[in-house]
Amino acid sequence: MTEVLKTPHTATVRAWVDGWVISRNVPRPVPEPWGLRVDVGLPGHVSRHIVTVPTPETLHRLTATLTTPGTWLKLCACAPDVAPFLPEEWAVQDPEYMMTASLTRGTFRAPPGYTLAVTTRAGVTAARLLTAAGEVAARGQFALAGRTAVVDQVETAGNHRRRGLGTVIMRTLAGTAASLGARSGVLVATAQGQALYETLGWTLHTPVTAAVLKGAIP
Repeated sequence: MTEVLKTPHTATVRAWVDGWVISRNVPRPVPEPWGLRVDVGLPGHVSRHIVTVPTPETLHRLTATLTTPGTWLKLCACAPDVAPFLPEEWAVQDPEYMMTASLTRGTFRAPPGYTLAVTTRAGVTAARLLTAAGEVAARGQFALAGRTAVVDQVETAGNHRRRGLGTVIMRTLAGTAASLGARSGVLVATAQGQALYETLGWTLHTPVTAAVLKGAIP
């Protein structure tokens, strides 16, 4: 397999998983010989298996063992390196990118016409930009895994894009997390998200390839 980046740090991947399960309110990860398993329990997303070093041997063992539709693989590698070792019943998804950043405290204001609201509940801190009518124009959240803030579900409503709202949300999340003791952040981005996060100082830690066992969604 071609090595595009250095091998991802296991601790970084573990922090991402630990924070993700808090953010999504699902059971804690379970160690497996190949990495970590999260029993999500949703239609089309029964479980996910996170593999930091997806060797051909590991992928063969996994795909021979996992038979429940709606099972996901999250592989720390780019698609050309792992797709050839996945049977055809595994559908490879769009590329994803695990990114990290150092966090610093800061104060942030909402753009004109919006109100910034930051709330914390059950270990999840959410930042929202609201319109005067109370519509959520942009949002994002994080959960802490030790000194790492795991950023999740960052999105901007279609009719509010290209106004810098995503930047405000990301900076608010980073600054709030730093004020709570986080020293670093980690997230998994789409290609579109990666472009934004790079402008904010986030750097690529590892590409991530997601694949799902077909038959999950009618």
